[in-house]
Amino acid sequence: MKISSLIATLSASTATAHTIFVQLTADGKTYPVSHGIRTPSYDGPQTNVNGNNMACNGPPNPTTPSDKIIPVTAGTNVSAVWRHTLQSGPNDVMDPGHWGPVMAYLKKVPDAKKDSGVGNGWFKIQEGGYTNGKWATNVVIENKGNQVIQIPSCIQNGQYLLRAEMVALHGARSTGGAQLYMECAQIEITGGTGTASPKTYSIPGIYKANDPGLLIDIYNQKTGFKYIIPG
Repeated sequence: MKISSLIATLSASTATAHTIFVQLTADGKTYPVSHGIRTPSYDGPQTNVNGNNMACNGPPNPTTPSDKIIPVTAGTNVSAVWRHTLQSGPNDVMDPGHWGPVMAYLKKVPDAKKDSGVGNGWFKIQEGGYTNGKWATNVVIENKGNQVIQIPSCIQNGQYLLRAEMVALHGARSTGGAQLYMECAQIEITGGTGTASPKTYSIPGIYKANDPGLLIDIYNQKTGFKYIIPG
């Protein structure tokens, strides 16, 4: 049994329903929109996985620097809050037809307010794909835009960039058709044990345009297929 091609047509018609990681909830506090996050003025995606803007977003979505650092305790959960626009509420997160995976990465940096995020040092701390007939993007939408991310207890203390990401695959039948949405929060982690030394990767570089999780016709897959999450 295959997913109806009619759904593909309907989803493609809503391709402008983009999304932004607008604020962070950490240690029980939800910070204001754009506090400690380099939010863009436009909610569009990145599609070139080889571009430097894959790290923390950027043109054609100009981002605004932030002079804030958000304190985070290692071993706790934070929530990356997603909205369609900077002004949207919890019922306007992303078009529900924008199916795809959700990921989160950390990068330890000397100064989270100044580091561009481009290059090596990134490690993945959270991911969701396609499970029991549901895409991870829909889980976030149903959770009022909250992407719940556990901060590892075993990492070093210090300043980090937290990169939250959602990927929409409705146009991913062709190379470059996947829509990747990401922003970086500027955080300072305390309470970590420092016992882990995770393998790190470069952004850009961690994804390839022909990765099976980015070049895929999601509307012509058998029920229960195994989706390979990028990265």
